[in-house]
Amino acid sequence: MGESAPIASSADSVSFKQARTPPSVACAPVEFTPPDIAQRDITRWNGIAADSVAVMRREPYEYRLHAACHLLIMAERAERDDGETLIEGLPKSTRRKISGRLSFVPGGHRFCGWQKPRLLTRVTYFYIDPRGPLLDPELHFAETEFKPRLFFHDPPLWAIASRLKSAAAGATPATQQYAEALSILLAHELLRLNRGGADAQSYLRGGLAAWQRTRVAEYIEEHLAEGVLLSGLAAVVQLSPFHFARAFKHSFGLPPLRYLASRRIKHAKDLLAGDASVTQVGRAVGFAETSSFTTAFRKHVGMTPTAFRRGLE
Repeated sequence: MGESAPIASSADSVSFKQARTPPSVACAPVEFTPPDIAQRDITRWNGIAADSVAVMRREPYEYRLHAACHLLIMAERAERDDGETLIEGLPKSTRRKISGRLSFVPGGHRFCGWQKPRLLTRVTYFYIDPRGPLLDPELHFAETEFKPRLFFHDPPLWAIASRLKSAAAGATPATQQYAEALSILLAHELLRLNRGGADAQSYLRGGLAAWQRTRVAEYIEEHLAEGVLLSGLAAVVQLSPFHFARAFKHSFGLPPLRYLASRRIKHAKDLLAGDASVTQVGRAVGFAETSSFTTAFRKHVGMTPTAFRRGLE
C-alpha cells in the first residue's frame, strides 16, 4: 500500500489491532465531536481497516471525514430523533431510521453530519485504500470513478461487510489471510454495485429498481416543505434527469414533479384538519405565498383550502 500514514485518532476510547505486518490506509478515521461520544475498535490489514463504533450516550454529536480513501459504512443499529447526513455529490438526508443500511463515500468526497440518537448507535466504517496491494491491477479499482451512495440496501455487500467485521472482532495473525480475501471480495462487490448490478437490470426493464422506488419516495416525504428539483430527485438514485423521469413515471404512474405536488396536497389536507392557519399549512408543504398554495390546492382538490376545512367541520 506504500508509505501512507496509518489510521490515527486523538480519542482515548479507540483501541487498535493489526495483522503481523504494520499495514496502513491513507485515511484518518471519521472524526466525532465530542470525541468521547463513541467507543471504537480499529483493526487494520493490507489495504483496508475496520472501525467498529459504539456510541455511548444519547446526546447530539457531529461526524466528518474528507480523505483520499473510500469509506463503506455499515449501520447495524442507527435511529435518530433529529439530524442530517451529507455525502458530497448527493442531496442531504434527514432520514431517521437507518438501521440495516449501507452508505458509500468515494475517496475525495466530503462526508459529514450530525444527529440526536434515539438508540445507542452501532456502526462499522471500512476504510479502503483504492490502491491496495492485494487488488489485481486488471480490476482498475484505483482508476474507477465510484458514485456516492447514501442509505441503500445491498444484501451481498452487507453479507461480506458483516463477515469482515467478525474477522476484525477476532483478529489474529491466523485470520489475516481470511480477512484479506474478504477485502478483495468486497472490492469486487463495490465494482459490481458501481456498474449497476442487478438493480440496473431491473431499471432496464422499464421502471426504477425496488431500492430506488423506496429511496425516492422517502426522500420526497422528507422534503415536502423544501424546493425540490428534478435534478435533485435524480441524484438521489444516481440516474440522469432524463432517464429518471421516464423510469419514475413507469413506476409511480405520474411524472416526478406531479407526484411531488400530489403528495404536498395530501399532506396539506391532513394539516388542515388541525389548528394551523392556511398560511402555516402552505409553508409546511413548500409554498412561500398563500396565494400560490390556494391556487395549487384548488387545482388538485376543486376548492380552496378554507372551503376544504369548512367541509371537515
